[in-house]
This record gives sequence, C-alpha cells and structure tokens, in this order.
Amino acid sequence: MLFDLGAIDLSERFADSDEIARWNPHRGNMAFIDAIVWVGDDFRQGLAIHKVRDDEFWVEGHFPGDPMMPGVLMLEAGAQLACYMFNARKKENVLAIFLRIERAAFRSSVTPGDDFYLLCKQVKFGRRQFVTDIQGVVGRRIAFDARIRGMTRLKDE
Repeated sequence: MLFDLGAIDLSERFADSDEIARWNPHRGNMAFIDAIVWVGDDFRQGLAIHKVRDDEFWVEGHFPGDPMMPGVLMLEAGAQLACYMFNARKKENVLAIFLRIERAAFRSSVTPGDDFYLLCKQVKFGRRQFVTDIQGVVGRRIAFDARIRGMTRLKDE
C-alpha cells in the first residue's frame, strides 16, 4: 500500500462532503468522495472514503445481479482525492484536468456495501501540474492502483 492504514484512525473525519465541495467541482452522482479521513501535515498524502451504496447509478447495469464498480469510476474517485489534495495544498480552488493515467491495474472488485478507501501520495507538485500515485482499498485488498498526471485548466482552454 502507498502508506500504512494501520497507523490511521479510519473513524476520524478531516473533511466532510461540504468541505470537499469547497475544493472539488464534482456534484451529485459524480461526487465519489464521502469524506476525507486523513491528510498528512504537508498535504502530500491523503486518505478518503466512499461508502458504496446499492442505489448508485451504475449498480443496475454493471452487472445485473452481480454489481461491480466500473474501473473507470474507481479511477475517478482516486482522481477526485488527488484534485482535493492539489487544491487544498495550493490553498486555491482551481479546476484540475487529468492528462494521463499510467500503470493502472485492477486487482479486486468493489461492490455495494463496501467501504472503499482511496489513498493518494504526491510524486510531483508544481504551480500548475501534479503527479500522484493513487490506490483504492477494500478491507485489506488493493482494488486498483495507478499514477495520474493533472494540471490546472486555464480560462481560455
């Protein structure tokens, strides 16, 4: 794992959905972070949770009778944590767009009823760009991991 979850109190909440919405533009059924559980002192590492519900928009069709969270939505959840971390560290609310997903691997399914933890660890941080390693974890299983690259979008782009 990107860092030791055993050293973190998973019942704690650093930021709720309202605080997340201050930094992230995602709303409605496209907001995949329920709470930020923990953030490192320097905002280089963070942990979030998404409680996977049986009424989410993808459950009925992916796959009927045996729902599994689509991999692209797992990545999106991790990307939203990376966006939160980037904006909160900059102390500036900008729209982050993602340029690249590297080394993505899906290792385990995520299903309704799961507590889906998202881990984020900064690799590179700049004025407009960032590189972040992300993981999704259910229980002791890594559901996915990837490296993502993002940058702030300028008004005229």
